[in-house]
Amino acid sequence: MTEFVNRTAEERRQEIQANAAGLGIDDAYISLLVDTFYERVRAHPLLGPIFEEKIGGNWGPHLARMKDFWASVAMNAGRYSGKPVPKHKALTRVQPWHFNIWLGLFRETLEETAPAPAAVPYFMERAERIAESLQLAMFGLPGLDAQKAQANKHG
Repeated sequence: MTEFVNRTAEERRQEIQANAAGLGIDDAYISLLVDTFYERVRAHPLLGPIFEEKIGGNWGPHLARMKDFWASVAMNAGRYSGKPVPKHKALTRVQPWHFNIWLGLFRETLEETAPAPAAVPYFMERAERIAESLQLAMFGLPGLDAQKAQANKHG
């Protein structure tokens, strides 16, 4: 049987930070990861134009925000306080399959830059959850609209 341990938020934060540090994840790595990844995004023939349309010449602030975001996700740094769902819902050109491309580029970047092999699944688990959450917010559940339409047809 699994034993549950009650921890304070601070104890949980320290545990996450120690785990990240043990994988070599620090602010310097987050900076490298974000800069390298977004260079690839900008160069990508499908993703690049979507990002460029929205971000244009404001890449500096966007990269700083993404570094805070990933530091908060990976190291519980608590520096990100944005609202990503409304920002992503406003991107009308984004399709569900774009997330697979994004995740593939992210994995490729991690595999080439990660400070330790275990950092790849550490980040990918979080990136996949984030992508799934954004897809649900942007596009709903697959087949849900068809089920609703079918129910309304018979209801």
